[in-house]
Amino acid sequence: MLQGPYGGLDRDRPLIRLPFTSFAVATVLLPLTGLIACLFISLLYHYEDATYTHCQVSNYLPSISAAISRMPERYIWRCCIGLHSAPRYLVAVAYFNFYRSRFAKRLLELLLSGLVLLCSLTENTGLLLLTYVSSTETYSLHKNGFIVFVGSSLLHMLITCWLWQVIRRYCVNPEEVTSYKWKVRLFLFNVGCCLAAAYFFRRHNKFCESGVYTLFALFEYLVVFSNMAFHMTAFWDFGSKEVIVATPPEDKRY
Repeated sequence: MLQGPYGGLDRDRPLIRLPFTSFAVATVLLPLTGLIACLFISLLYHYEDATYTHCQVSNYLPSISAAISRMPERYIWRCCIGLHSAPRYLVAVAYFNFYRSRFAKRLLELLLSGLVLLCSLTENTGLLLLTYVSSTETYSLHKNGFIVFVGSSLLHMLITCWLWQVIRRYCVNPEEVTSYKWKVRLFLFNVGCCLAAAYFFRRHNKFCESGVYTLFALFEYLVVFSNMAFHMTAFWDFGSKEVIVATPPEDKRY
């Protein structure tokens, strides 16, 4: 065995040890602060371009696509989403392992757990696509990325609520009950905002009314914010857990 500074108990200690609550907050804060910064810069420096629509009617808020498509907003958003994407994939796998341990003898819930994992991976991939391909570059790819993101996000939240409804029947942990209640509230709120955004988007394109696109943009913000809040419920789900980077046991032998 190695002697000196590279041997002994110090080598067996975790390289990184972070409470999952801090990990979850940091992961959500990246896209949240990035989006707020992009909206603020767009309104302050690119107001006319960011709020312009093909109808050429009065509009007071930029859509998210418009807010992240110019410089420096484009690079701020890409940086934040790029940094937050790896932890999102890690959390998706953590949830799958959590469900698999909870539903070891329930075939339906095990299958739904796998579907939740697939939806979570697809949601994050769709977000990366719409982020790195802006609407001013290749609109069709950006649009498809947005559709994939919203569709997989809604399906992910729906199945997650179903699984946590099953968990709630057998749990006595107050944090898990709180997590389930907020998941359901945020899912219903997200669905309502999606429907409202779709309605105002269609109405704007059909009638070109003043201010309607602003309402679409507002509900689009709420869709994204409620999506972030839904993922933030991991704060309760893994509140007592830690994220640890450590040396595997087999690598400690020489």
